[in-house]
Amino acid sequence: MIRALIFDMDGVLVDATEWHYEALNRALRLFGYTITREEHLGRYNGRPTKVKLQMLTEEKGLPKSLHTLINELKQKYTAEEIEKQCRPDLEKIKMLRSFGAQHYKIIVCSNAIRSSVQIMLKNSGLLEYCLFYLSNEDVEYPKPSPEIYIKAIKKLELDPTECLIIEDSPLGIQAAKASGARIMGVKNFHEVTYKNVREAIEHYDKISRKG
Repeated sequence: MIRALIFDMDGVLVDATEWHYEALNRALRLFGYTITREEHLGRYNGRPTKVKLQMLTEEKGLPKSLHTLINELKQKYTAEEIEKQCRPDLEKIKMLRSFGAQHYKIIVCSNAIRSSVQIMLKNSGLLEYCLFYLSNEDVEYPKPSPEIYIKAIKKLELDPTECLIIEDSPLGIQAAKASGARIMGVKNFHEVTYKNVREAIEHYDKISRKG
């Protein structure tokens, strides 16, 4: 039976995918580089900034000597976007409040840095409903490695099949599958509703009862 709900952050609980895209391009443009929207959606979305920069070095010749500066600028611009655009979403607040009242453990696991996750959870009004959260700074290998999910499940002291992971990106779904947990894949932030998550829980609980 499902006892914990583990949410990705960007594109799942907070509609932040565009913020990361704009912040990184804002930093890259200072040095004559850019990522197209097609590249972002197809290959870059969901990856940590350091991984994106390495990909840009291999594919577009971005000098490695610029990685640290661009990463710092990107995080600065991301924080600015979060402060400017991240606001409470009543539907998401009601969803987490309802599941919390039903005694589900609520966790967030994100490929973003810790400060970004914390600011987004705080500004969106969701922080108080989370038992804990993990960022890419809490693991050695980011998604698509399952490390972040395995670590969360161990911290919860639950079996993977007692955890439902809600993910939107191919990288996140790959990580979730490798963790052994139950998975709810969504296309975007708008599909993450109480009704849809409840249906996923009931689906897996039915499987557990049969098993």
